[in-house]
Amino acid sequence: MSSTFPTFEADTPRSYRMLIGGSWVDAADGQRIDVITPIDRHRVIATIPRAGEVDADRAVAAARAAQPGWAALPFTERQRALLRIADDLEAVVEDLAALTALDTGNAIRTQARPEAGLLVGAFRYFAGLAGELKGVTLPTGSDALSLTRRLPLGVVAGILPWNSPLMIAAFKLPAALVSGNAMVLKAAEDAPTTVLELAEICARHLPEGVLNVVTGYGPEIGEALVDHPGVDKVSFTGSTATGSGVASRAGGRLAHVSLELGGKSPCIVLPDADDEDTVEQVMLATRFARQGQSCTSGSRLFLHEDIHDSFLEKVVARAAQMRVGDPREESTDIGCIINARQWDRVQGYIDDGLASEGVEVAYDGRPALQVGEPGFYHAPMILTQVRNDWRIAREEIFGPVLSVLRWRTEDEVVAMANDSHYGLAAFVFGRDIGMALRTAQRVQSGWVQVNQGGGQQVGQSYGGMKASGQGREFSLEGMLEGFTQIQQINVRLS
Repeated sequence: MSSTFPTFEADTPRSYRMLIGGSWVDAADGQRIDVITPIDRHRVIATIPRAGEVDADRAVAAARAAQPGWAALPFTERQRALLRIADDLEAVVEDLAALTALDTGNAIRTQARPEAGLLVGAFRYFAGLAGELKGVTLPTGSDALSLTRRLPLGVVAGILPWNSPLMIAAFKLPAALVSGNAMVLKAAEDAPTTVLELAEICARHLPEGVLNVVTGYGPEIGEALVDHPGVDKVSFTGSTATGSGVASRAGGRLAHVSLELGGKSPCIVLPDADDEDTVEQVMLATRFARQGQSCTSGSRLFLHEDIHDSFLEKVVARAAQMRVGDPREESTDIGCIINARQWDRVQGYIDDGLASEGVEVAYDGRPALQVGEPGFYHAPMILTQVRNDWRIAREEIFGPVLSVLRWRTEDEVVAMANDSHYGLAAFVFGRDIGMALRTAQRVQSGWVQVNQGGGQQVGQSYGGMKASGQGREFSLEGMLEGFTQIQQINVRLS
């Protein structure tokens, strides 16, 4: 690995290796995978190792060897290491953003740059929490001492998705490291390059083996890590279907598990919020600027019947202003779908929705699309008169598709919002703060925003309910609950 970021302008793809035990290595059997940019389906921008079970053994062994020494350091030394990493990351935010745009198809202005900035903030935030890994003492009498210690879990396997790899790495990596764990990160095969560049920066400031990064396919290296007896915790972000399997396999050997899974998030607009500011926040909640490729996408828009037509007209006008284009360009609002398989999946949901009786197309940006082949571009689609039991209103599409539903009473909209096996995010908009907060408290979602539609912030207790997952990792409480365990010590003094 070089110390400078690649430009990927050369005809020859960049050849990456994995980080195991402080060394950059190939897969044990030498197999490799091509990484194709979603901007151009014919362009291989990098190749990565196709790791397997033997490589999982190597990475876990390196982590297990390094973890005790890392945990034994004074917390101030782990703190300083994270702060040095944050400084180095901050110096290359623009490089990380440009590479993210090429790697994932996320637009540099609306997603890639904020994602790189969040990563820097996360390392600084958790460095500041290094001294909070405290135990407690209990008053058990003058001849006894009762105390607890916060201990790291050991080796954590972090399995990352392709939609926002740096942001999800920010949710897992700094919290795990500062609390004394060693980590094996598995980068998504569709978007691995930014995670490997992150690893190079981290490796400058961490003891060998504390951080290991492997690449390859989920059913091969991913499952090998989930099943590995040397992995004390699996931290997984991905689909609900895959997460269920991860929980079953890891739970079968009583490993710790945290899961951030799918969502079908309700976006509820109360009748007093028919204004342009709410429209802007709703558009943020739709995650159109991330091609809808977000588990927190507010993909079900519930509009009160008194404002349905007026508000929908504003939403359509705003969606029509969003530019789908090359994610590397500052003028682009919406970038690329990750690959052909996902593009076809999104189109399949649209076809299914259009075939539903009574559906109406409020907005279809496809005819005006100025970009297309060889990239995986897709314009937003807004469908109205949708019923809550339709497939497009119940299943996670992971594309720029918005379903609009009418409602009349507060009880009705709450019931519809909760009529889902998902429970990750929700959004409620209303000028009557009492009603808005009352509605928000009734929605069965782990992360609810009132009158704002933006993304996660450092330090928030972010996570899902129901089939959207379990566990919180992106806050002080999440770090303590997700990456440490309590040891109780009782001492008889007399």
